Amino acid sequence: MPDHPKRVTRRRVATRARLLDAAFQVFAAKGFGHVSIEELCEAAGFSRGAFYSNFATLDALFFALYQERAELIAAQVAEALAQDGTGLDVPAAVDRVTEVLLLDVDWLLVKTDFLVHAARDPQVARALLDHRARLREAIADRLFRARGHTGLPAVLGDVDGAAHAVVAAYDGVTVQLLLDKDVEAARAWLKQLLTALLTDGGRTPDRPAHDPA
Repeated sequence: MPDHPKRVTRRRVATRARLLDAAFQVFAAKGFGHVSIEELCEAAGFSRGAFYSNFATLDALFFALYQERAELIAAQVAEALAQDGTGLDVPAAVDRVTEVLLLDVDWLLVKTDFLVHAARDPQVARALLDHRARLREAIADRLFRARGHTGLPAVLGDVDGAAHAVVAAYDGVTVQLLLDKDVEAARAWLKQLLTALLTDGGRTPDRPAHDPA
């Protein structure tokens, strides 16, 4: 007889969610490489049996946790960028995006652990690259829809180049944030950096700075 997948019940969904929530807190506090399954189960209030009914290994849970949070953040960024009309109000959009990206230092700690893990595991690296690509695609899509209404600096090339620059700026700012935990300073600096990156006095290479009178 063919194998049938386990039926997904509300209880099972709730158990998985509690394990992921507990994992997020424990990994952020101790680091992925310093947490045992027993510690995680204790934090979630479950037995090892509950853990193994949802995840084969601690690596599998870590992977699922990262995927869940990364997809949520990608969706939040896309939503934050979708709130303008045809044009793009860069300062307002930057405000919304930085609010989404920089409020959670614990997420940055977990993401950094995942980055180190990914550097040693090609399969995990692909998941991280996919997440970063989704973020860039959301940014590039918004910039593409604003073309002709909102200018970008010529040095960035096209919207894909601008999207890469935005993600790189975020990466750089978060390194400092991880060390000093100063969220407000990081948010302010990222706002300045992204506004400078994405504006060029309202000009693109093929549009003059001022229409002739």
